[in-house]
Amino acid sequence: MTHPVDVHVGKRIRHRRWLVGMTQQQLAEKVGIKFQQIQKYETGANRVSASRLWDISDTLGVEISFFFGDMPDDVDSPNKDSAQKSAMPADVMIDKEALELVRTYYAIPENQRRRLFDLARVLSDVA
Repeated sequence: MTHPVDVHVGKRIRHRRWLVGMTQQQLAEKVGIKFQQIQKYETGANRVSASRLWDISDTLGVEISFFFGDMPDDVDSPNKDSAQKSAMPADVMIDKEALELVRTYYAIPENQRRRLFDLARVLSDVA
């Protein structure tokens, strides 16, 4: 059974890897492991050792504390019922599509980006 902390750390690894535009293969090569191991870390199937987390944080350009940020209150209690866990709001920035949208948005020239932002605001008010 996976531990909620391992799952959370894995999600944060994936989140940061996506933000910097790195593949699992690229991260694995820089850390000196196989990409399958990165897959297991990201799903929480395997626990990341302290030294490996150090290497990953260095490669991804973040402090070790980044991987423990936004830890849900119930993460230390794996036996809470699923109804209580599902009441936790999902972090939209963990979604790959949302990250891609943000990355693409900032690739748009600033004047066009502002117009797109205004359009999105109007559309959300109408909905």
